[in-house]
Amino acid sequence: MRKFFTALVVIPLGLIFIVFAVANRHFVTVSFDPFNAADPAIAVSMPLFAVIISVAILGVAAGGIATWFRQRHWRRAARHHEADARRARAEAADLRAAAAVSRTDQQRLPAPSQYGFYGAAGRDKQGATL
Repeated sequence: MRKFFTALVVIPLGLIFIVFAVANRHFVTVSFDPFNAADPAIAVSMPLFAVIISVAILGVAAGGIATWFRQRHWRRAARHHEADARRARAEAADLRAAAAVSRTDQQRLPAPSQYGFYGAAGRDKQGATL
C-alpha cells in the first residue's frame, strides 16, 4: 500500500518537474556581483529550471535546518524524560525482585519449638494460659 501511495505522489511530481524543465530551458546568467552588472566577477550561466529547482531545494534545506535548531529544547526534554523513565523502570524492577525475595522468605514458616508458643511452663494441664 505504501508503494502505491509513493508512486501516486512521485510519478505526478516527476511529470510536473519534466514539464517545468522543458518549458523553462532557456539559459539565464546568475550573478553574485552587485556592483558590476555588465561584467560580473562571479557569474554562472545555467538553465532557468535548474536555478528555480536548486533555489527551492536550498530553501527546503534551510527551513529544515532552522526547524531542527528550534526544536532542540524539545529533543533535550524528551531525552531527559526518557532517561527518567528508564531509571524508574529499573527501580521498579529492583523493587519487584526484592518483593519476590521477601515473599519467599515469608512463606517459610519457623520451625516449631518443643515448648509451644507460650514456653515450657506457659500452660497448665487443661491448656489454660498461665
